[in-house]
Amino acid sequence: MPRLGFAWLVGLTLMLLRATWMVAAAEKNLPMFVPGWEDSTLGNMYSGHCISGDVKNVHTVRTGIEYMIELADYYTRTSARSSIGFFQIGGGIAGDFPICVVPMLHQDLQRTSVPLWGYFCQISDSTTSFGSYSGAVPNEKITWGKLGVDTPSHVIESDASIVAPLVFAYVLGW
Repeated sequence: MPRLGFAWLVGLTLMLLRATWMVAAAEKNLPMFVPGWEDSTLGNMYSGHCISGDVKNVHTVRTGIEYMIELADYYTRTSARSSIGFFQIGGGIAGDFPICVVPMLHQDLQRTSVPLWGYFCQISDSTTSFGSYSGAVPNEKITWGKLGVDTPSHVIESDASIVAPLVFAYVLGW
């Protein structure tokens, strides 16, 4: 590839990266919690590089336990000042991990004064059902102490790659 073409490609890539929801969240100083990254191709590659010695310290990236500790601290501090909503994209560990911070604070740490999530919204391309991998329906989350009976709850059954950017653009005023 000619140098000009490569430079153009790098510039285009950087421009596109600046327009991502991850960058927008970082610009708003929103924390990123990435649970279960170990259960992915990246996790496999990272493990391989730890085994081969390319990565000298396995703790270069936080573990799920460290993420939960940080999330508990963030939730406790922030919910004391204002309500925090829960916006879940997809199912599985991406949603199950962070929403469990409230029951953990209430049940395991006996911090019952910590408020429940202020709202719940899930985007999923799979119909939710009781106990399904795509995520439980909001009513089931009430029985586990993750949401309250009066918590505003919304489930959007659609392709998250289309819906999430539209919702984020609206919330961010774009």
